[in-house]
Amino acid sequence: MLSTLRDAWKIPDLRKKMFFTLLMLLIYRLGSHVPVPGMDREVIEQIFSGGEGGVLGFLDLMSGGSMRQFSIFALNIYPYITASIIIQLLTIAIPSLEALSKEGEEGRKKIAQYTRYGTVVLALVQAIGFSIGFFNRALIDKSFGTAAVVVLTLTAGTAFLMWLGEQITEKGIGNGISLIIFIGIISRLPGALYEIYQLLTAGQVNIIEVLLFGIVAILIIAGVVAIQQGQRRIPVQYAKRVVGRKMYGGQSTHIPLKVLMAGVIPVIFSTSILAFPQTLSLFFEGGFANFVREYLTVNGKVGIWIYSILNVILIILFTYFYTAVQFNPVEYAKNLKQHGGFIPGIRPGKPTSEFLSRIVSRLTIVGALALAIIATLPVLVGSLTDLNIRFGGTALLIVVGVALETVKQIESQMLMRHYKGFLK
Repeated sequence: MLSTLRDAWKIPDLRKKMFFTLLMLLIYRLGSHVPVPGMDREVIEQIFSGGEGGVLGFLDLMSGGSMRQFSIFALNIYPYITASIIIQLLTIAIPSLEALSKEGEEGRKKIAQYTRYGTVVLALVQAIGFSIGFFNRALIDKSFGTAAVVVLTLTAGTAFLMWLGEQITEKGIGNGISLIIFIGIISRLPGALYEIYQLLTAGQVNIIEVLLFGIVAILIIAGVVAIQQGQRRIPVQYAKRVVGRKMYGGQSTHIPLKVLMAGVIPVIFSTSILAFPQTLSLFFEGGFANFVREYLTVNGKVGIWIYSILNVILIILFTYFYTAVQFNPVEYAKNLKQHGGFIPGIRPGKPTSEFLSRIVSRLTIVGALALAIIATLPVLVGSLTDLNIRFGGTALLIVVGVALETVKQIESQMLMRHYKGFLK
């Protein structure tokens, strides 16, 4: 990976893209330290001290520390992710949206526009809930003007982050939204390691527990790499055909079907959905909040098992959903037939699409289960030890997955430029 980054930096065009990406991510981290006006920092710290280790700690981790500082990026990019989930589900349910998604580039632009509108609406609702609801006592002035400034600042911060992510995707390297989440998580890594050191020196945890966590972290990294890189190659033979005086086809190739086509997207979606009732519980006191903490968070004795089971189910469902969005066996079989290709032993057309559907289904269940186990295992390990570590399996999974995808994009960019130079 380091050699790939070094080689990519030597190419002027790629160096410009990488520099642009780093600059945008630097702006994001600087903005994470810009406080929202009209909020009392001491009161916010007291609220976090009372709820640390619970949902507030989780939200703070996923926002890269912006929530605890209540910065302009406190809501982070999660309203955009939630809006994306809603729009994608509506695309399947509403025929007009489904038709729009098949209209090519123009259709995708329209759907992206709807997602932006949904992001602003969701960010506005969350901003009202946090500022006027849960963090109401942190407002320095209870007037409408002050509350409006806080709400608009938080909403604008999310809208700016959405634009920042789109700029990275368009003009930089990698997926901008994933990289924003990636940087937010790894910014907490030094603090998490220092916390482990403090717990170790204070004698609150023993070296065996630290080593156990380290082994699990290494296994997660190895597992993510193996699943992300794993693929099954389906052999394809192209029939010979004569066009004019030239003969085409006759060569053998393969279809590389990845074990995990969806990447880490199912984990991000699952985390966002499971965080929703936890976020909702922050605005209520009493029965509902206690129920959520006990039964739907990793801090409850029963909740850790319910949370883990729901996490596994949602990851499997989203893996199947996202794989179906990315790979259409019917269209693939149709394209193969049109170009004179066939899978040895399988008739072209419907039998080919059914064969590909079976293979993809088997690969997807293996990838989904592996993804779910990797995301859930550290949560269970953390509950069996005294390590108060918020940099858990989901965070490691997202970090490793995004890093792999970004490096693969850099490699594909280098390969494209290499072929261009070779053809010249």
